[in-house]
Amino acid sequence: MVDIQKYLERQRKKIDRFLDQAVPNDQAAPKILYESMRYSLLGGGKRIRPILALAAAEAIGSQDDSILPFAAALEFIHTYSLVHDDLPAMDNDDFRRGRPTNHKTFGEGMAILAGDALLTMAFELCSNPTLEDCVPQDRQVQIIQELAVGSGHGGMVGGQVLDIQAENQDIDLGSLQTIHTFKTGRLIRASVRIGGIFGGATSSQLDSLTGYSEDIGLAFQIADDVLNMTGTREELGKDAGTDAKRGKKTYPTFYGIEGARDLAEQCIRRAITRLEEFDQKADPLRAIAEYIISRRN
Repeated sequence: MVDIQKYLERQRKKIDRFLDQAVPNDQAAPKILYESMRYSLLGGGKRIRPILALAAAEAIGSQDDSILPFAAALEFIHTYSLVHDDLPAMDNDDFRRGRPTNHKTFGEGMAILAGDALLTMAFELCSNPTLEDCVPQDRQVQIIQELAVGSGHGGMVGGQVLDIQAENQDIDLGSLQTIHTFKTGRLIRASVRIGGIFGGATSSQLDSLTGYSEDIGLAFQIADDVLNMTGTREELGKDAGTDAKRGKKTYPTFYGIEGARDLAEQCIRRAITRLEEFDQKADPLRAIAEYIISRRN
């Protein structure tokens, strides 16, 4: 059995060390840009996406730390999306991870540029030619493709567009599912698939990992929706109840809080079933699935 809290903490520390080394310190020029990038990137966070990449690679039998640039790229992209999401033109949030949001600290212009820099640096990390010594070039290209698809117009960004358009609209359940398949699900799917690709997954293994990732992606979003309604600012590190204030329909809107929790539980059971062809090396993936719906932030 995996002690999930110890596993997450161990992997988080490994990822945080890499992130800290990857971004120039605040003495480099332009100093204010790196201060802003590091403020958001190193200001806490669960690191679920990069940890999923590491765990998926482990499931294939790879524990090679040369995956870290690819895993870190997922966190760079996730962080940039949070910095931009918090801006007044989007969600207009004042707090993130228990601290003032980036634009409240550095101004809107610098927050936009810090997000831009985080996004582009993700692809700088993944495309580094020296990685050819650690992973075959065709896999490196495939990983970059996964990252682009998961984060761009056909993934997270496309979902954010749909999310903005849905505010104060009477959308149906199918529309909500589409929004979150893109906005949340595609980057989580990319995280798991990147780990599988790095580890050299077979076609069958990659299909199983993809199904797993899609199930936990939905469960993750449902859990977020429930926490937005039931959590506190201290637990969440940001204001609670913001979805309702913005006129956003969520899974509890359609299912109620307990119904939404039941749906998330069904997703997790299905996700774990997808991993039947894997041995105990996939236990971290199984444990992460359970953690997703038990977390309080």
